[in-house]
Amino acid sequence: MSIRDKVIAIIAEQAVLEPSDVTVESTLEDLGIDSLGLVESIFAIEEEFDISIPFNANEPTQSDFDITNVGAIITGIEKLVAEKS
Repeated sequence: MSIRDKVIAIIAEQAVLEPSDVTVESTLEDLGIDSLGLVESIFAIEEEFDISIPFNANEPTQSDFDITNVGAIITGIEKLVAEKS
């Protein structure tokens, strides 16, 4: 399973949707994921890929990590995984 597919699966699980319902254009808001769901998604992604996402849940707009949509999240995760290697 690719990074993209794993991230989509994690986000879909948080949104209680099928992975096929999640597109790279989807925003977390579109998917019904609130701030708690976002934090839980980030923890699940960090655990899945053994990475640390530079995200401050208290100030999400001040983060260096782009969460504007699923595609941006995937791109950020791919970069973090590549840097870890």
